[in-house]
Amino acid sequence: MPLRHSLLAVLVMVIWGTNFLAIDVGVDDMPPALFVAVRFVVVLIPAIFLVPRPAAPLKDVLLVGVFLSLGQFALMYTALWLDMPPGLASLVLQAQVVLTVLFASVALRERPTPPQLVGVLLGAVGLVIVGLGRSVATPGFAFLLTLAAAASWATGNVIVRRLGAATQLKGTGSSPLAGLSMTVWSGLVVPVPMLALAVALDSPAAVGHALTHPTWAVVLSTLYTAWLASLVGYGVWNTLLARYPASAVVPFTMLVPVVGMSAAWLVLDEVPNAAEAGGGLLLLLGVAITAGLLRWPGGPRYRSST
Repeated sequence: MPLRHSLLAVLVMVIWGTNFLAIDVGVDDMPPALFVAVRFVVVLIPAIFLVPRPAAPLKDVLLVGVFLSLGQFALMYTALWLDMPPGLASLVLQAQVVLTVLFASVALRERPTPPQLVGVLLGAVGLVIVGLGRSVATPGFAFLLTLAAAASWATGNVIVRRLGAATQLKGTGSSPLAGLSMTVWSGLVVPVPMLALAVALDSPAAVGHALTHPTWAVVLSTLYTAWLASLVGYGVWNTLLARYPASAVVPFTMLVPVVGMSAAWLVLDEVPNAAEAGGGLLLLLGVAITAGLLRWPGGPRYRSST
């Protein structure tokens, strides 16, 4: 991959890694359910009028959105609102890789390779170490919500895999628009239930006040998460995946928790303890093996079909 495209991939990882900080800033001034609804309204308008609809039936597209968008971000925003450290959140969310393999083995009857089984085991052990050894500043419920967000993401991955949605976009085949199309159209399922939940939890008056009196933190966080993380990030990412083999592009995702934890350290002085650091490294090692980024001694390198 040319240097300029490698730098673009790194830029996307920087955007996605610092996205956790952006969310953390925003949820201080707006309830998480309402904040998720606002984010996806900004994602949808005007993109919904510019990006073609995926060829999959709309009900299946919305089912993807229930897990990839609604479930993942509702849980993640709530976890950060409950003081989940954003750097640690960027790490724990990577559990979606090993969870995707586990869920696919059950739902799609995809038999994991021996390296994947080793990776899943290492990732699970790493998660347990992080969970049990987390600092007192990390609420246990917030940690579990972050893990649930990873599980929701993994479930969405399995549904997308079943549908083959990334290659079913009308008239585009494997166009870079395919992944962005699913991202945008599946987001249709988010705003209404999240707004309804916000009204139920925070009262119509509180929701109305938050919408009519947004702080600069909320505005900037929304624009960052919706335009940069969702639209620009996925637009560049899917363009690279359309041009180059997944094995050349996917390894860059390992930079997300590195960027996320580094940014949290620089901005928030968030320093992981020994258990979080050690368990995190073990988790990332498991993710790398599961995703086929490391060669299995004496065997072929696993090639992901995504």
